Amino acid sequence: MTRTRKTVGHVSFVGAGPGDPSLLTRRAFDALRSADHIVYDRDVPDALLDLVRAEAEEDTQFSPAEGGSGDVAKVLISAARSGLSAVRLVGGDPFAVEPVVKEVQAVARTNVPFEVVPGVSRAAGVSTYAGVPLSGVRVTADVDDVHTLDYEALAPAIARGSVALSVDAGDLAALRDGLMAAGVEPSTPVTVTGDGTGDTQYTATSAVDSMVAAALGFAGRIVVLIGTGVSSRDKLSWWENRPLYGWKVLVPRTKEQAGAMSERLRAYGAIPCEVPTIAVEPPRTPAQMERAIKGLVDGRYAWTIFTSVNAVRAVWEKFAEHGLDARHFGGVKIACVGQATADAVRAFGIQPELVPANDQSSDGLLAEFSPHDEILDPVGRILLPRADIATETLAAGLVEMGWEVDDVTAYRTVRAAPPPAEIRDSIKSGGFDAVLFTSSSTVRNLVGIAGKPHARTVVAVIGPKTAETAAEFGLRVDVQPPHASVPDLVEALAAYAVELREKLAAMPAKQRRGSKVQGPTALRFR
Repeated sequence: MTRTRKTVGHVSFVGAGPGDPSLLTRRAFDALRSADHIVYDRDVPDALLDLVRAEAEEDTQFSPAEGGSGDVAKVLISAARSGLSAVRLVGGDPFAVEPVVKEVQAVARTNVPFEVVPGVSRAAGVSTYAGVPLSGVRVTADVDDVHTLDYEALAPAIARGSVALSVDAGDLAALRDGLMAAGVEPSTPVTVTGDGTGDTQYTATSAVDSMVAAALGFAGRIVVLIGTGVSSRDKLSWWENRPLYGWKVLVPRTKEQAGAMSERLRAYGAIPCEVPTIAVEPPRTPAQMERAIKGLVDGRYAWTIFTSVNAVRAVWEKFAEHGLDARHFGGVKIACVGQATADAVRAFGIQPELVPANDQSSDGLLAEFSPHDEILDPVGRILLPRADIATETLAAGLVEMGWEVDDVTAYRTVRAAPPPAEIRDSIKSGGFDAVLFTSSSTVRNLVGIAGKPHARTVVAVIGPKTAETAAEFGLRVDVQPPHASVPDLVEALAAYAVELREKLAAMPAKQRRGSKVQGPTALRFR
């Protein structure tokens, strides 16, 4: 009789890094994505856990690490012996945290297979984000208990270079006392960084004897760098010196539409808040779209012009309903108002023939579109699938150029539900440093569901039509890019922030305090 061997799973000890989700290694990401059970430290940032939950399998179990090292090890071993892939998610690097090392040792004493996936240690990663080079650092450690530190060994290391330590904020006074008792000069320079690698990272520079007061208000894990490396921070600080660092920016778009914009804002240091102002719904009657799709297949149109990603999506959804694909666009030329719309078309395997090079708007498209020529264009009709509230500028301009236009309602835009009360209050009270409008409808709908942004909020608009609508609602337009695109809009806002910072830096101190300029850029000078 053949005995069936029970499947044994395995345990992965995975370093989450210092906090920024983008610092997860590829190996760590793969282990988390395929895990059955993830046991995580409570101090792993929510943003990182949200990323892991979004990528993990639907039935993956998540639980916080509770109890001592032996208790956590028992949970991991039990899961593995049940045939599961168990992951122990640790802040920083697994071998830099003493209790986690004990967990690894406990698993190693069994026959359960295990691996250890390194992560960037908190002390090293946060020091780099704070702009303090590690080349002169003699000791880098994630410290679980400052009372166990060998201060007599740390003192000469600090005298010869620098020491970077990740500790709990509540242990900072004990660290100071231990260093000074070991002979470290009270005036030795120190940086203390809270929320390391996070959206609100803040670094205070002080000396050993005053570092507790400098870190007032800090909580959780902090990184303390002591010694000569601190002097480099003035020139090498980069994370906190990005143009929009700390700016809370309102993005009045749906999550699907806001993705690329929010990522660009984060790259410049901003904290985007996405608030949908419209919801997209099918047309009330499908007859128009049905005829348009049949006309595309039958060769009724010379061109299809897309003015939005939603229009592209609406047409391809109809194609899918009828079992059609990109091949049925054969012979029909495609024009797109902007790059985002063109990218949506390319995603379906079709290369647009025309995208305005400069002014990516209806006017810009009309400026580059050729008039109808009966000899060169035997088919003189254009399909224009759009929203129900689209303006008539494009259709009217094409008709003037001799084209016949089927202006078809591909989708309806309806006003979204109001955002939560706290967001509405922030919009009206100046809680947002900037708002980015990408269309006239986002202006109208945001004001309709949440009220007008406060006068101190920087208003950035994507193009002239949106600027006109903003002005109609009494909003002061501060930023408008030379080209109507999301990347140019975000870059223009970043350039404006740099300009504000330079103006404020040039002001006398008294003028700064009286300046009407608000937001993080101004507050740094106060």
